[in-house]
Amino acid sequence: MAKILSKDGQKNLIGSQLVELRKNFSLSQRDLADKLQLAGYNLDKNVITRIENYQRFVTDIELKGICEVLKVSSDVLIDMQNKSNP
Repeated sequence: MAKILSKDGQKNLIGSQLVELRKNFSLSQRDLADKLQLAGYNLDKNVITRIENYQRFVTDIELKGICEVLKVSSDVLIDMQNKSNP
């Protein structure tokens, strides 16, 4: 079965929003990966890099973990996309 991509052929909708939020919290990709792992989510720095570069799909569990660690709702990650690309 073929994977669904964005209109731009990207594998997720949250890449640039994740970068923005991560930087707002003064976190490196490694810092975020460490926080995710401490919270029980198995995402390493390479996964964060691939998500931010739109090269990797994001599961609902991973999205939940990212939101939990950054203390934002999933709507924030997804709606930020709509603000920058009307």
